[in-house]
Amino acid sequence: MSLSTLAKSIAESPTLKLNEEAQKLRERGEAVINMGVGEPKNKAPLNAILSSAAKLSTGDIKYSPTDGIPSLKKAIIRYTEENYDRIVRPDNVIVSSGAKQSIFNLLYTILNPQDEVIVLAPYWVSYPEMIKMCWGVPVVVTPEDGRFEPTPAEVEERVSSSTKAILLNSPNNPSGWLYSEEFVAALVDFCERRDIYLIMDDIYHKLVFDGRTAPPAYKYTSRDVEATKVIVINGISKLYGMTGFRIGWAVAPRPIAEVMTNVQAQTTSCTSVILQAAAEGALNGLQGLVEGLRVTMQNNRDVIVQELRSFTGVKLIEPRGTFYAFPDFRAYKASSVELASFLLKQAKVVVVPGREFGMEGHLRLSFAVSVKDITESIARIKWALDPNSPNEIYIGDRKLIRDWM
Repeated sequence: MSLSTLAKSIAESPTLKLNEEAQKLRERGEAVINMGVGEPKNKAPLNAILSSAAKLSTGDIKYSPTDGIPSLKKAIIRYTEENYDRIVRPDNVIVSSGAKQSIFNLLYTILNPQDEVIVLAPYWVSYPEMIKMCWGVPVVVTPEDGRFEPTPAEVEERVSSSTKAILLNSPNNPSGWLYSEEFVAALVDFCERRDIYLIMDDIYHKLVFDGRTAPPAYKYTSRDVEATKVIVINGISKLYGMTGFRIGWAVAPRPIAEVMTNVQAQTTSCTSVILQAAAEGALNGLQGLVEGLRVTMQNNRDVIVQELRSFTGVKLIEPRGTFYAFPDFRAYKASSVELASFLLKQAKVVVVPGREFGMEGHLRLSFAVSVKDITESIARIKWALDPNSPNEIYIGDRKLIRDWM
């Protein structure tokens, strides 16, 4: 069988694979707790449901403009002005099937073969793969001493004449780290001086804790949207808990948005008008749901931090946003892949290996679950990793039995 060399080089999604394994265990009657999936449990906003239902009830479900329906783009323009203090035009906005497609369309638009994109470890698992799918080269910057924020100098050292962009996700998946204002400002200044794009993946930008705010990159440039090197990606999946609706967008200079539109036109044609109507409803509706989700996630963060700090040897940098913790478990096992596999088999808890995020020895734990699931999953992990714990134990209403001794 002859397959594309490039396609064969692309890794499978570890999170989707783990979800499939967890589902198989559930089908066999196993009480699996999924701490791997990045998906809030709240229902979609009522206004989003009503808006999509109203569009569906018309029966007029046809192609939409490739770059998005005008009413949704109007809502995104207002969102950008309110949250970024930046006025943009409709032709600066392109709506896609999720923020992931927005990032891919952008990379496909700006990269030539062997162009380099700087990604900061820990990084979202899809970044390097999407860069490679566009014939680019991911260049990973890993902070020293286990930190999650490199110095500007560490980033600049990896920049070469082939560097086309720097990709930054803040707050960060998988670590929950919120990059400092000083760091973001330094990157904006450096990118604009060196004519390098700064791609800001802001999908979690309102899910921040303890009174902090995610500093928008636009704040640190005096250039307008047509002249700046800052390009912003966002969407409804995380803030509104609307992961299945698959609506994201990019805000970019017009020449880039035009080419991204051409790329999208030749691949997915357009995004479903029903889902765009739902996104419009979420953006135009009451925004208390976003704050309610943020408060819930901060409370869950506090619980998981307390539970993880009861471990001997586990190192944790407290998450400042998102709904992920990224503790260092190297005191127990160097291979995060082997450790994640062991915990799924023994403790029936799904976690994601840190190796997939560019930091071996760590595990990503999503706390976008119930407090009961957080406390029970950590108790299961603690039992599984302690060689002195009993071979049989009840945790919650579930009996666990060692099958590896």
